[in-house]
Amino acid sequence: MRNPFVPLRAGPLLLTLALLLAACGQPAAAPPTAEPTAVTAPTTEAAATAAPTTEAAATAAPAPASGATIKIGSKNFTEAILVAELYAQVLEANGFTVERKFNLGATPIAQAALVGGDIDLYPEYTSTGLLEVLKAQPIADAKGILEAVRTGYEAQFQLTWLDASPFNNTNTFALTKARADELGVKTFSDLAAKSADLKLGGPPEFPEREDNKAVLAAYGFDPKFGGENYVQLDAGSLRYEALTRGDIDVVVAFGTDGQLSGLGLTALEDDKSAYPIYQIAPVVRQDTLAANPGLAEALNTLAPALTNAVVSGLNWQVDGPDKQEIPAVASAFLKAQGLIK
Repeated sequence: MRNPFVPLRAGPLLLTLALLLAACGQPAAAPPTAEPTAVTAPTTEAAATAAPTTEAAATAAPAPASGATIKIGSKNFTEAILVAELYAQVLEANGFTVERKFNLGATPIAQAALVGGDIDLYPEYTSTGLLEVLKAQPIADAKGILEAVRTGYEAQFQLTWLDASPFNNTNTFALTKARADELGVKTFSDLAAKSADLKLGGPPEFPEREDNKAVLAAYGFDPKFGGENYVQLDAGSLRYEALTRGDIDVVVAFGTDGQLSGLGLTALEDDKSAYPIYQIAPVVRQDTLAANPGLAEALNTLAPALTNAVVSGLNWQVDGPDKQEIPAVASAFLKAQGLIK
């Protein structure tokens, strides 16, 4: 995940677009350097009330000036594909033609496809861009992270970050509500004070990652919590099954995991903000933005609706027992928000 990306060559579509722009008397941008069922409405209350519908949200953006197809990519996991589908449906509702190129792979693959012109945009996480792509040092506040990635991406790649959604898909610890109430824990600090006799379950690599070691040390967790009392489980559903069975007391989670919403778990607050902030935003080629007025406005209208509770609920509709298809989940949510008809 941390390997350097390898840029792809610009595709023929980019060259064609440049010629079209030149023919219209506009300067061409420089090449870059470097799932049919009935739709079910969202099941969580949060998903139905995430953000107020505004007049702007219901107003179509101007039609794309170039008439080009907007190629949207995504990485290869549920949340990334779901957010990319939300982007695609919002753009289609605003008059754009969209080609879906989802499930590309990890960050280096998606980034290389974007730089090389194989895609025009994809959803990325702010601290992933900062730490993995720009190889910069962590920044503690969300605004600072977004400013840094905007500046770095524009200078190095001719790419622009649009508005970030408020949800934060970072590491957290979660318990069943009954166990959290029994222990009286709401924050990482609360948990650290009781960690000596608790079993923590999570991915095999958790104890060895330097960021996790730093967080456990910063809060003063008992060494046994990440050592002899640590139970190695997969990164998917098995760790949540172990939690609900009572095999472990605490589980390593991510802030928007569907199980948090679907199983009614208690996610603890990182009260020292020790983990990086991972908000999501569309990263878009600058030449695509220049050629398609209204694209940024349409995507920015969606951003405020995607909160932790909402995205966790949407993920659960896809990954939970109902196994709904991503396009149906995205469509139902956007209609409930008034973002599409």
